[in-house]
Amino acid sequence: MAKRQVHEEHENHERWLVSYADFITLLFAFFVVMYATGRQDQQKKKQVLESIRWAMHFQGHGGGEAVGLVAGRDNSLRGAGSTAGGQKPSRARAEALRKQLEKKLKPYLMDKGISNAVQVSTEDGKLTIRLAASRFFDAGLAELRPEMIPVLDSIAEELRPLGNPVNVEGHADQGAVVSNRYRNNWDLSAARAVSVVMYIERAHRFEPARLSAVGLGSTRPLNPRDTPEAREENRRIELVLELGMSDGRGLPLQ
Repeated sequence: MAKRQVHEEHENHERWLVSYADFITLLFAFFVVMYATGRQDQQKKKQVLESIRWAMHFQGHGGGEAVGLVAGRDNSLRGAGSTAGGQKPSRARAEALRKQLEKKLKPYLMDKGISNAVQVSTEDGKLTIRLAASRFFDAGLAELRPEMIPVLDSIAEELRPLGNPVNVEGHADQGAVVSNRYRNNWDLSAARAVSVVMYIERAHRFEPARLSAVGLGSTRPLNPRDTPEAREENRRIELVLELGMSDGRGLPLQ
């Protein structure tokens, strides 16, 4: 009976190609990541920085100095319309503050194409700063959008030296809230008002006693019609200042 021949397995001299191919693939992936990192969107980078500033509650401009906002303060808020005792009629103070706020906010709002995000009005010595909720918050949420922080910074910088109380009111539309976090419009509008109060208190060192937050739900609509435009108008945050007569420290006269 013939012996069965055992053939030796041939050694594969090209096994190194597998490791080499893996190395080339990893090297390619590395350079792709480096390239993508080097060409990342500068706007996104800015938004990340603003998010960090918000999370850390940094005091300062929140990026406002980089968008062409007026750096100086209009001294007319302290000098114009003064009476013999160094006091100012409330209407004159409110109108002067309204002009200063509009002057300061306009460059940033126009540059971003969101001129309707903030409206400032006066009535009988009361100043109202109206923030469009759709610009400052995502739908169904109460966290401030990072890109709108410079706007809130600019407003807070003008209000803090006055010493007057700031009442922050949250308003919603009559539609149902689509959110797993908030039960209804009362809950959502109150949470948004609290977010604004918390930010200006921490980032701009407002005295807590000067601040108040309230959620009014859909009880005070600006536009009673049931249209998308009306609902958009009714979703808002209002910062209300009763300027009145002052004793020089921003405190109402007794």
